[in-house]
Amino acid sequence: MGGCGSKKADQKDTLLESIEAHEKGINCMALSEDGSVLATGSEDKSLRLWCTKTSQCECIGTLRGHEDYITCILIEDCYVLTGSADKTLRKWDVSTLECVLVCRGHTSVIYRMICTGDFIFTSSYDRTARCWDFDNGECLRVFRGHKRGVYPLIFIPADDDEMDDDMDPDGSKDILITGSADCTARSWNFETGQCLKVFKGKDRDGNNVGHTGAITCMATDALGRILFTGSTDTTVRSWNLLRGEQLKVFSGHTGSVICMQIVNKIMYTGSSDHTARAWVTEFGDCTRVFKGHKHTVSVVKVKDGLVYTACGDACARVFDAKSGTLKREFKGHNNTVTSLQVVGGKLFTGSYDGFLKVWDSTGIKDDTTFGKEEKKEEKKDKDNKQQKVDSNQNGIDNKIMID
Repeated sequence: MGGCGSKKADQKDTLLESIEAHEKGINCMALSEDGSVLATGSEDKSLRLWCTKTSQCECIGTLRGHEDYITCILIEDCYVLTGSADKTLRKWDVSTLECVLVCRGHTSVIYRMICTGDFIFTSSYDRTARCWDFDNGECLRVFRGHKRGVYPLIFIPADDDEMDDDMDPDGSKDILITGSADCTARSWNFETGQCLKVFKGKDRDGNNVGHTGAITCMATDALGRILFTGSTDTTVRSWNLLRGEQLKVFSGHTGSVICMQIVNKIMYTGSSDHTARAWVTEFGDCTRVFKGHKHTVSVVKVKDGLVYTACGDACARVFDAKSGTLKREFKGHNNTVTSLQVVGGKLFTGSYDGFLKVWDSTGIKDDTTFGKEEKKEEKKDKDNKQQKVDSNQNGIDNKIMID
């Protein structure tokens, strides 16, 4: 399996395992805090747990009970949480592989889920978000106000050291933020369930501000004072979280913005325009365009100076975060790569083809620029100069994709 750091490494050598994990496609994936357990949720209504620390990736349990496909998954302590198209949230005990709670209340597909340890928050196509007690499953709050389905969620706990009363005029302690297909994001007082701000409207000059498409992804700065929202309208926008004022518009993508992650002062986004981008959050400048994808970039994950992407072209890729250079391409799936996790020198990818694949992710920083040797073979009639700019230019996919 060696040779991954070699200049002429065969890309097939990076594939360590290919496991037919589910009867149908893998929709989501989660990793335990210590990185030892991986969970996959599927169209086949089942959840599977995998050990990442053994030489071979072993299935340590299959959990069944949902009546429709699984949309989202989390691992919290010794429990696994799953949301489903069957409108329920389930809590599973990892040690016994038994379902210990079923939370009912949503009237449509559960889309996303976050957990604080004490509380579980879910969003749904039923236009609401809900808060559940982690221990007994009781529904504690229903956040109503959006006019269409609710997608991404963020929970910001109060920090007495960072926020004073002047910055918090509503007296809110903990804040929930929701993004929706109604083109707005909203902030909510966790204690009362009341909406604090709607992130759309008019600026001081009376000009319309806000998104014109569904909000698909969100993030905040490290202090929880600036909100970033990505949309099917191709833009990312930043907002003063407490005042609800729009700050900047990040323009550059030519398709829907599907995913984002903020690392320090850099924001990374993936889009249906077949690219990922890096932006300076303070100024709104795009500093890098990560090219080479042939379909929607549905996942962006930044780790150790590398940018990992999952794509609708059935490939995962890894780029150098600073230079934007494509370092390695992971080919082998037969359908969209929906999820990925990096742990212990291995990359785990899940796909709509139902396979879980394990790849060697060591030595990536030592790899030469991927595709240069291949490029020479394809262009023998050209001179031997190698262009520093990525030559992979792909057409624009204008299909709106939410996940």
